[in-house]
Amino acid sequence: MCDDLSKHYHEILVGLGENPEREGLLDTPKRAAKAMQYLCNGYEKNLDEIVNGALFESSSDEMVIVRDIELYSLCEHHMLPFIGKAHVAYIPTGKVLGLSKVARIVDMYARRLQIQENLTRQIADAVQKVTGAAGVAVVIEAKHMCMMMRGVEKQNSVMTSSAMLGAFRNSGTTRQEFLQLIRSH
Repeated sequence: MCDDLSKHYHEILVGLGENPEREGLLDTPKRAAKAMQYLCNGYEKNLDEIVNGALFESSSDEMVIVRDIELYSLCEHHMLPFIGKAHVAYIPTGKVLGLSKVARIVDMYARRLQIQENLTRQIADAVQKVTGAAGVAVVIEAKHMCMMMRGVEKQNSVMTSSAMLGAFRNSGTTRQEFLQLIRSH
């Protein structure tokens, strides 16, 4: 696949009016292809492999939050980056998820061509599926290069999206506690 992508990047350079044979661009198609494969490696992963059995018995039924998880994704409309952080919470019902697995779930979905709204929901649905939690909440805050570098060129804009499932959707108190905790840093 890398060779095919490399050929396409070569053609993009030509289409832009560049000379892919000049010194600075000689290896650019190959490097760009490798970079794109890395940035989109979420397609090669699945939830079962990511979690890898890292669910542990626990009597805790209090909110678990992992906040400020860095994320890097590419918008599916312009293939430009959006960069931000995810805050993920769940209320366990007998099992807790290994801490690093929450971040790996975020990465798996972020490393696909995406829109932020769908990414937020995919993470929430995945955590719900894996944990069977009483509720799951995800908030993502991100800056979108497609809005900052082109079009309206608004460098200070930040998009916030949320997905609330179970207790976080049904209880204003639970939702408010989560939102207050992720803002208290």
